[in-house]
Amino acid sequence: MTRKKRSITLSIEEYEKAQLEALALEFDQTWGDNPNVSKLVKAIAQGKLRLAANHDWSRDRINTLNRILGWLKDDGQLDTALELAHILLERSELNLPLRHEIQAWVNQPSAPWRIDLDRCIRLQRPFRLTYQDAADRLWNFTVRHAVIERHEDRQYLDCWCDETEGNQDIEDLKHNWSLRLDRIPEEAMISRADGHWQPELSYIEVEFHLLRGLAFGYHAKTHADVWVEWLPEAQIKRVVRRIHNTFWFFREVRRYGADCIVMGPAEVRDRFARDAIAMARHYTDAVP
Repeated sequence: MTRKKRSITLSIEEYEKAQLEALALEFDQTWGDNPNVSKLVKAIAQGKLRLAANHDWSRDRINTLNRILGWLKDDGQLDTALELAHILLERSELNLPLRHEIQAWVNQPSAPWRIDLDRCIRLQRPFRLTYQDAADRLWNFTVRHAVIERHEDRQYLDCWCDETEGNQDIEDLKHNWSLRLDRIPEEAMISRADGHWQPELSYIEVEFHLLRGLAFGYHAKTHADVWVEWLPEAQIKRVVRRIHNTFWFFREVRRYGADCIVMGPAEVRDRFARDAIAMARHYTDAVP
């Protein structure tokens, strides 16, 4: 004798019934070729289908979270990055290329070299590293101090290395290198090096003056500025900053334009002036 199944009655409008039938078709809850709302409700009750909040995240929100995911990955915060990756993968708003990219990373969260790199930095252990520059040349470095820093929109390994050949910075900073993390080859090996760990990168102090509105609007960088003062007679703000790389320093102050004057040391001032003069010549020399 067939046991009679219990039933429920749904008080819904016709358009709501049509929406449920559309969901039944979408999730393959059918009787033959027809949508079956009862099967849909049963699948939800049995946990075969999971209810979630409305999938209405905007493209801007998805892009922002994906950028945060990239920062977490670059910063070595793998546990947090994996949590965020799983949250994103649950969203139907992801387009297929992005979904495949995130899923591929979840399947293999980090290259072995990155795990070894983070460990060496944490334990303050010197190591050897292979690096590929923008011209596809391979470089080998013996690293004795390293920190992972974000410069503009990328993560870099700012490090003190034994090797100085090819470094175009001033003499006092030639042991410092700024290496893009995404240019470390996937098959790179981090091997232990003999010797000591440097307490910090090489640094110098530079002085620059800010004029006009920039002098009033400038906010001191507490991690780098060692002296900031207003000079009322000259109507300028004097800043003394500790830097470990002139390239990144120039990248910052160059955008201040004529409202910033690099005062010293002389070698840094002269180098910045040569760059400024060369740039100006593009606009003052006769166009061929």
